Amino acid sequence: MPEFFHDKKLYYTPIEFALNHIGGTWKMPILWRLQGNVQRFSELKKDIPHITDKMLTSQLRELETKGMIKRVVYAVVPPKVEYSLTEKGEKAIPIIETIMKYGFELIKEEGIEYPPEKK
Repeated sequence: MPEFFHDKKLYYTPIEFALNHIGGTWKMPILWRLQGNVQRFSELKKDIPHITDKMLTSQLRELETKGMIKRVVYAVVPPKVEYSLTEKGEKAIPIIETIMKYGFELIKEEGIEYPPEKK
């Protein structure tokens, strides 16, 4: 496959380019939770308990910059900000679902108890 540049970054495959948009620990969980929903920062934070405020802010900004989510700020006090998927973000949901199903298959093959019992 031919390599290509985008935004001063070299990509070797379209897969690498796609993963730059949705890869990492937090982007897919954020996109998954926004499917069919408009959510505020606090709702996302509550739904993804292990993410820090700083990381959630960073990931939301990246997803917005890449056109995967839309951020709407309302001019009210206290400030109200809502996040939702764009059409581009919606296109990622079937891919995320496929990766999730594959993850479940791998977990089962490895004999891992999922979800784990709470102790």
